[in-house]
Amino acid sequence: MTWTHTVTARNLSAQSENRIHDDTIARRFGFQGALVPGVEVYAYAVHPALARWGQEWLTGGSAGIRFQQPVYDGDAVQVAAEAAEDGLAVTVRVGDRHCASGRLGPPRPGPAPDPAGYAWRTPPAERPPASEASLAPGTILGTAPFPLTEEALGAYLEAVGEAGSFYAAEGIAHPGLILRQCNQALVQNVALGPWIHTGSTVRSLRPARLGEALTVRARVVANETRKGHRFVELDALVLGGDGMPVAQVAHTAIWRPRQMDAAA
Repeated sequence: MTWTHTVTARNLSAQSENRIHDDTIARRFGFQGALVPGVEVYAYAVHPALARWGQEWLTGGSAGIRFQQPVYDGDAVQVAAEAAEDGLAVTVRVGDRHCASGRLGPPRPGPAPDPAGYAWRTPPAERPPASEASLAPGTILGTAPFPLTEEALGAYLEAVGEAGSFYAAEGIAHPGLILRQCNQALVQNVALGPWIHTGSTVRSLRPARLGEALTVRARVVANETRKGHRFVELDALVLGGDGMPVAQVAHTAIWRPRQMDAAA
């Protein structure tokens, strides 16, 4: 059986300080235009998980998504998921462009990580430049609380094509909005140039609901160079308003693309 989903992509970060989401800068890097953030591509990709397992997937379900080619604002995105082993193999395409792929795992409720095992620190008032030192393995990153207001939830659901879904009716945060907070673990702690989210592996632990405030506790587990790009990997725990985990995330990004060195 195949589960499919179509959605029109929207670049929700056009005004962010990450200029990879700006047409002019993205074209200098060799792209056709501004990139739609990976967290939104993830939001499109997990739609079949809810179609297959329902809301139960939000407690114990998993997703591992890697981004291969860019998605641009206005693209007609096609998501397809097929039964494979103990889950779903999912692909995200725009026409003949293979943009992302991964696996969606069934809900397996179990013990959540202990928040005490994840240190937290207040984001600095003045962020240091992103570097091997400021993103060294072992570095602790924290985020300011993000309130899940009715306005924030509604705007996000509208933007990712889920306005008529159960998320709005039941006041539940979309998984893409939760993953967005892991980007903030980088953005709020270091000053970045153009950077690119390349993939995430997520274990959903419980739904986050209207009225909660999300925070992230993260630590850098790797900072290395691959094919000229400088990558950072985070082990992140997203917490809800009660201080209990909402999601555990392995989050990977290129914090300095090789094009930056070529332009220097």
